[in-house]
Amino acid sequence: MGKTAFIFSGQGAQYVGMGKQISSEYSSANEIFDQASKALGFDMKKMVFDGDDETLKITENTQPAIVTTSIACLQPLLERGIKPDFTAGLSLGEYSAHVASGTMDFKTAVTLVRKRGKYMQEAVPLGIGTMAAILGLSAEDVMECCKIASEVGIVEPANYNCPGQISIAGEIKAVEKAMELCTAKGAKRTILLAVSAPFHCCMLKPAGERLSAELQNVTLNTLKIPLVANVTAKVVNSPEEAKDLLIRQVSSPVLWENSIRLMLENEVDTFVEIGPGKVLGGFVRKISKEVKVFNIEDLESLEKTLGELCGK
Repeated sequence: MGKTAFIFSGQGAQYVGMGKQISSEYSSANEIFDQASKALGFDMKKMVFDGDDETLKITENTQPAIVTTSIACLQPLLERGIKPDFTAGLSLGEYSAHVASGTMDFKTAVTLVRKRGKYMQEAVPLGIGTMAAILGLSAEDVMECCKIASEVGIVEPANYNCPGQISIAGEIKAVEKAMELCTAKGAKRTILLAVSAPFHCCMLKPAGERLSAELQNVTLNTLKIPLVANVTAKVVNSPEEAKDLLIRQVSSPVLWENSIRLMLENEVDTFVEIGPGKVLGGFVRKISKEVKVFNIEDLESLEKTLGELCGK
């Protein structure tokens, strides 16, 4: 019998109103939003359900908002005793995966990611760094283009999402140069991303160092469910390793395609994307056409997914 993986949304998937339907229908989900408000000292429901896009796009707001929504959307599954065989999350989503795997409680996660967002934004002033998506080019070609473009500034591969889709990050001029080189190499498209910082590159190392200081004060638990880490695309073995990987993750590439492939090799045939959006499910489908992919972000998607999982 095949296995199931829960995968959790990353930054960029946010939208005003996310999680509202499930929170209004499930008291356990509503409680997650209340816990977030208490932990962070502001009304999370007001910001997420009734706020505005600009406020939600501020990185130190976005990160706790997405984690809160994801863990709220997880609650109906837990109520029915549905547990995954593996968890993983894209970048920020790795914190939601840690909550699902039992490494940290929700309050710890939401408090950490609020600070993580702040540190990441402060590491690189606005207008200095950016990111771009490169479509239709091999990883080797993208790396080669980044290497050549690094003559004009910092630029590195940041996210290996799925075959033919890699994002790069760095200083604006160097990213633009790498985009030109990738186009000349035969990329189908290069798209400048609307992000506030060059995530997952060496420019974010100062943010990792500040996050390290925060993690020293946190006690992590032994994982109850195997979690595949972004940095290594391997299962995390211990709480100590989990901390190290979360620190490194801030300035290291996200090996998402390899993470999915590891789970496929371990007989996962069902992936459930939990939290806002369907981006991760799209990546999974491009990696494997054989697997089942579901998502949970509102009541309609929840009922469809529960119908499938409960009959599995």
